[in-house]
Amino acid sequence: MAVAEFPLPDVGEGLTEAEIVQWRVAIGDEIAVDQVLVEIETAKSLVELPSPFSGTVTGLLVSEGDTVEVGKPIIRVESDAQVASGAAVAGPGGAAHVAQSVPTSPDVTATPPAPAAPAAPVAQTPAAPAPVSAPTPPRAAAAPATAPAQPAAAPAQPVAVDASVVGTDESSGAVLVGYGSATSSPSRRKPGARRAAALAAEASRASSADAAAAAEAATDPGEETTAEAISAQGSGSARKHGVATNVLAKPPIRKLAKDLGVELSEIVATGLAGEVTRDDVIRHAKQASVFRNIETPEWGDVRSETIPVKGVRKAIATAMTTSAFTAPHVSLFVDVDATRTMEFVKRLKSSPTFAGVKVSPLLLVAKAVIWAVRRNRSVNSTWTDREIIVHHFVNLGIAAATPRGLIVPNIKDAQDMSLLELAQALEQLTLTARDGKTTPAQMANGTVSITNIGVFGMDTGTPILNPGEVAIVAMGTIKPKPWVVDGEVRSRMVTTIGASFDHRVVDGDVASRFVHDVASVLEEPALLLD
Repeated sequence: MAVAEFPLPDVGEGLTEAEIVQWRVAIGDEIAVDQVLVEIETAKSLVELPSPFSGTVTGLLVSEGDTVEVGKPIIRVESDAQVASGAAVAGPGGAAHVAQSVPTSPDVTATPPAPAAPAAPVAQTPAAPAPVSAPTPPRAAAAPATAPAQPAAAPAQPVAVDASVVGTDESSGAVLVGYGSATSSPSRRKPGARRAAALAAEASRASSADAAAAAEAATDPGEETTAEAISAQGSGSARKHGVATNVLAKPPIRKLAKDLGVELSEIVATGLAGEVTRDDVIRHAKQASVFRNIETPEWGDVRSETIPVKGVRKAIATAMTTSAFTAPHVSLFVDVDATRTMEFVKRLKSSPTFAGVKVSPLLLVAKAVIWAVRRNRSVNSTWTDREIIVHHFVNLGIAAATPRGLIVPNIKDAQDMSLLELAQALEQLTLTARDGKTTPAQMANGTVSITNIGVFGMDTGTPILNPGEVAIVAMGTIKPKPWVVDGEVRSRMVTTIGASFDHRVVDGDVASRFVHDVASVLEEPALLLD
């Protein structure tokens, strides 16, 4: 019988501490490999820590709300199987160690070891049922523990376990930096779904019988149309939360509608397959943002509230202070006639190629920034005091407002992406950030950023640079304004593009050309064909 302690791992980017947000297990619980033990908050994101071993929880060594240093044990587990050979975790000093004793403190919650139980195979977390009717190939069975058991006479010793050694079953689902499975996640879309969605949209203009026949003919064996897939995914959630089940909407859209207090049955759907989109929900709710001003709370009885500065808020404060008082900022602004951009966005939304993909003006701004970077390379640089590093790739940061605060994940090698790939990457980045699942790696090594303050109804702003970068573009709201065209005043869709630069690296002429290039693409998207 082995008693193993699980130390807090470094979940990436050299983080030194994390806060225990919520324990997902309790003392006495039987746990399996890859079962989520605890949710922690680092300076950059929320992370779920899966278990690298199976057994019985005998102690929770830290409490919720505590800030724990990397390498400190946080949970104790009694396991029938011996921990993998050579399992050790590098401590703060970098040397691997094995714990020989467990210190006891008044605030440590623990129970004496449970009596030995017959060895049992590692529990396998069942896969979630697929929302389609096509058969799914069986997954590889979990490998049974083969390490010899401890001799009966030997006392159980706590062992610090290396997360990179144990819990690497290929069929496991939870993944964390340093351990867990490396199995790639399944594709979010079915093969042929795009073709089926386009045909379904065309068929919707015909009779209902013809539409059903066209959708059936367009779908290969084992596939479903986009409408059927959305219906299958959303039906269970709809029944659970009491929303209309006869409305086509993906689960995230249903959750958004619930958060905003919107009845799906009252929304006019604009999706190609007749589904309700995120824009439909927000437009119906007359809200500019998912995360702000959803409701107006009462003042309450408490006159003042104290909020600890930690986690993401602490990281934001440090980054903004460092940037604002280290890099000399210079900002430029230009008004843009974005009428053709809005027309182009409308055409993309109706294109079968972009069926099921969120398309917004931000997509064109992102593509415009990449194009402008290619023509003005110095805005895609890093200042190091001794040298300027000019990057010949674009890791495009997108500032995202989340319930936990501002984060800036980035799209790696965005310069190599097609318009469709960039749209898919933007959508995935947004969903991940909204769910609080953005990892430190997704926020590292950005080269240039965009902040879309237009979604909050703002015309423009003077954004602060993301540390390590020398340029950031602010996208304002796009709305009808009077504009002179061929000597006549006409109503056009106008926006304001703002940008801030590190004046140590970017001179005024380069900054001006860069902003002008971004504006040029928004005025004439055909420039992207260059």
